[in-house]
Amino acid sequence: MARIKGAMMTRKRRKKAIRLAKGYWGSKKNHYKLANEQVMKSLKYAYVGRKLKKRDFRRLWITRISAGCKQNGINYSQFMNGLKKAGVTLNRKMLSEIAVSDKGAFSALVAQAKAAL
Repeated sequence: MARIKGAMMTRKRRKKAIRLAKGYWGSKKNHYKLANEQVMKSLKYAYVGRKLKKRDFRRLWITRISAGCKQNGINYSQFMNGLKKAGVTLNRKMLSEIAVSDKGAFSALVAQAKAAL
């Protein structure tokens, strides 16, 4: 039976880590051990960051809607409750875009929410 050596796969695995570490500072981009540690840490940060991104954007949308509501004399929770009772099914992302870009339309939504309360 032929002897199988692992040099090729080892080199492939190491090159992959070095390639992913391109652009890192110092010897983290050249030395396999440091590069591999940093790549694993970076991938972990990227995974967590994708989860945090959703949370951060939702907070931003709510802040924008709340600011628009305060300009129209209603608070955020009453506004959202009024929209729900009025049967308006716009998500927070769209509501925040309307609040920022189209003040008149947002004022109409506020009036509709106030009428439903």
